[in-house]
Amino acid sequence: MGQEKALLEVGREAMIRRVAGVLKEVFAEVIISGGVEENGLRLGLRVVPDLIAGGGPLSGIHAALCGAAFAKCLVVACDMPFICPELARYMMEQSEGYDVAVPRHGQHLQPLFAVYSKGCIRAIEESLRAHKCKVIDFYPLVRVNYVSEENLRALADIEVAFFNVNTPSDLVKARVMAENSRTGRVWLV
Repeated sequence: MGQEKALLEVGREAMIRRVAGVLKEVFAEVIISGGVEENGLRLGLRVVPDLIAGGGPLSGIHAALCGAAFAKCLVVACDMPFICPELARYMMEQSEGYDVAVPRHGQHLQPLFAVYSKGCIRAIEESLRAHKCKVIDFYPLVRVNYVSEENLRALADIEVAFFNVNTPSDLVKARVMAENSRTGRVWLV
């Protein structure tokens, strides 16, 4: 994208502010993992740095779990500007009895809108030491609930909720989607 995605505006506010705002509706603690300290200060959020560098999002999940006050964390990418509180609550419910609760969406998993318990820390560290940095690489080492797409659809339009901004054209789409939701028009995906 050529610049820090978290600060790109969708619907008249930075994506990270949108995401943090939704999460604050549901959770007593919201932290930024691996982010820029200045962004955390602007949002009034604590930033936790990666403890094991070079592991991408998996290092961020590890840092969040190590720095969190609670036993479980819903991990959300900062470039998912249309998440909703209902899905966040539901995912936490689906994590009961598991180390990970991860949504299925089509043939793919959404590991950056998933719940991880502190019980994952050792397995994540093992994966990172073995240079297995794909988030799902450690899943065979823990108890995982693969949350059904059908159940998620009952709560939200998951094509919208799981939409993430990876390219300039995605950013244009996200801005149109945000404007359409504000004016009550149909989503354009």
